[in-house]
Amino acid sequence: MSDSPANDAPYRLIEDVTFGENVVVYSFTNLYGCQIGDNTRVGPFVEIQQGARIGASCKIQSHAFICTGVDIGDEVFVSHGVLFINDKFPRATADGRLQDEGDWELLPTIVERGATLGSGAVVMGGIRIGRRALVGAGAVVTRDVEPGQVVVGNPARPLRR
Repeated sequence: MSDSPANDAPYRLIEDVTFGENVVVYSFTNLYGCQIGDNTRVGPFVEIQQGARIGASCKIQSHAFICTGVDIGDEVFVSHGVLFINDKFPRATADGRLQDEGDWELLPTIVERGATLGSGAVVMGGIRIGRRALVGAGAVVTRDVEPGQVVVGNPARPLRR
C-alpha cells in the first residue's frame, strides 16, 4: 500500500488515509481516516470521511460526499454531486448539547462491484446497492437496489432490470 496518492495536487486535506497503488487525488479534497483501493481516481471537491472504504478501480467524480459507514466495492462509478447519508434522524443537539458519536445510530451503506450512481443521486443510510446496478441522475435511494437493476426518480423506483 502506498502512503500517498500518485500525484501532487495542491490544496487538499489528507489525514490517516490508506492508499492502494496508483491512486490519483485531485485538488480541493478532504480525505480522512478512510481507505482507497488501487487505481482509483478521486475528483476535486470530494469529501471521504473516517471509516469509509473505496474499492479498486473506482471513479469518484467532483463534489461527491462519502460519509462514515459507506463501503464502496471495486469498479464503482460515483458521479458528480452524489451524496450519502448515514443517519436516519439527524439533529445538531441532544438534550441541549451538541451531539456526539453516542447520540445517533450509524446506518452502514454498501455499494457493490460495478454499480453506477448518477449525478446528484442521494443515497439514504442502511442501503445496499447491488452489483452492476444503475442509479439514475437525481434519484433518491430509500431502499435496497437489486443487482443489475436500474432505478430512477424520487423516491427511486425500478425502471428495468
